Amino acid sequence: MTFTDQFLDEASAVVRGLDRPKIEALVDALASMRERGGRLFILGVGGSAANASHAVNDFRKLTGMEAYAPTDNVSELTARTNDEGWESVFAAWLRTSRLQAADMILVLSVGGGDLEKNVSPNLVAALKYAKQVGATVGGIVGRDGGYTAKVADACVVVPTVNAAHVTPHTEAFQAVVWHLLVSHPKLKAASTKWEGLR
Repeated sequence: MTFTDQFLDEASAVVRGLDRPKIEALVDALASMRERGGRLFILGVGGSAANASHAVNDFRKLTGMEAYAPTDNVSELTARTNDEGWESVFAAWLRTSRLQAADMILVLSVGGGDLEKNVSPNLVAALKYAKQVGATVGGIVGRDGGYTAKVADACVVVPTVNAAHVTPHTEAFQAVVWHLLVSHPKLKAASTKWEGLR
């Protein structure tokens, strides 16, 4: 078996292992947020920050949701990191954005945040703030889901099928899951370009 065969077989196993009811719960949480006029804030670091930026575009354009990613403003992100520290960048950004109970946080992360291991403490601080104001919390995360899975109202954990490939599979399947979400009949409000040309 080649590495390519192995990796793609693992991807097939991830698809089979995804928890469909948890995906539907995330759909319902997003639909409820949109119905009450809330805003969607998508948080991620590293590769998940790039995914957050792409997902914001899709949620805004295809579902008609007001959506933002704090990492899209690199000047503010780096100023807050420099002046106040990395741990508080997302919580401070959400405070300035007047996060409220009608809103929703969607975390894209491999580990979901873990204070004990000092991994993505900024996600943990943001989620604590979100819970404090009563905002809904969702996630698409990997491994055991970390802090996100513990506190989320709806969370999809990308199953680990090979511990050596947790990061690539998680970040790849974040995209699969959010594309499912924006294509879901309960959320989709506009046609994608190529499908609209048929």
